[in-house]
Order: sequence, then structure tokens, then C-alpha cells
Amino acid sequence: MSKSLKRVRAALEAAGCNVEIKEMQDGTRTAVEAAAAAGCDIDQIAKSIIFAGAQTGGLFLFVTAGGNQVDPTKAAKLAGEDLIRADAGEVRRMTGFAIGGVSPVGHLTAPRTFFDSRLMDFDIVWAAAGTPRHIFAIPPMDLCGFLNVQTSEFTS
Repeated sequence: MSKSLKRVRAALEAAGCNVEIKEMQDGTRTAVEAAAAAGCDIDQIAKSIIFAGAQTGGLFLFVTAGGNQVDPTKAAKLAGEDLIRADAGEVRRMTGFAIGGVSPVGHLTAPRTFFDSRLMDFDIVWAAAGTPRHIFAIPPMDLCGFLNVQTSEFTS
């Protein structure tokens, strides 16, 4: 088992989240791939998008419905600074995850996090579990509570 997958499992267990992490035969690197693998609507995929603060260099995590796009202007307003897309090396170094497997939980360095209100429209959402082949299902209210955030509007 990869270190990333172990870290996600440990974070979920420590929070009392009783979820099953599933390894998918096909990849789950994109929201489209993950939705096909899980057999769900694309918006039931809780995709993790990482930005870096242009002024502070701090990381910001936007957990959004799979079919939504993060609006840079709205996201920057929430973050309180200009944002740039974090590069793959920076994402790996700061979160411990490779792009395509970034989980909303279990980060090496906890980013400031925002949660797309669209995800609350579903009973269950699916999120990456630290690898491009592992995902887990969780009620969005549980995930939002685990992340200790409120929902936000930051999509276009």
C-alpha cells in the first residue's frame, strides 16, 4: 500500500469516518474517469484543486463538484490574495499527493480549504484517496465536517 493511501486511510479512521476505499481497475485521474469508474454523476466527484497564493505561497484547496470549474476571481476573493495554479512538484511536496490522486484529506501540510456547495446536492460523493486508482464514497456533509469548513461559492 502506498504511503499516500495509508495517510488518507489513517486520516479518515482518526476522524471516525467509516468509509471503504476502493481500488478501481481503470484510472480515476480526472473527474470524468472517476465518475465512470464509480458509476455516478460527474458532479458527485469531489475533485481537489490546489492553488498557491501569489503573495504568500500558501496552498489553497478547492474541493469542487466534478463538472464545475473554479472561477479564479471568486477563488482569489475567498483566499484574500491572487492565486496561481500550483505546479505538480509543489503539489507533491506540500500535500504528499501526485496530481490525479490529490485527496481532500491526509495532506502533509494542511491547506486552507473551501468546499463547493454543489456537492451538498448529493447523498454521496466520491473523492480521491491519495492515488490515481483509489477513491472513497462519503456523504458530503461528513466530508465538509471532516474538513471543518463551510460551503462556498467559487465556481463559474
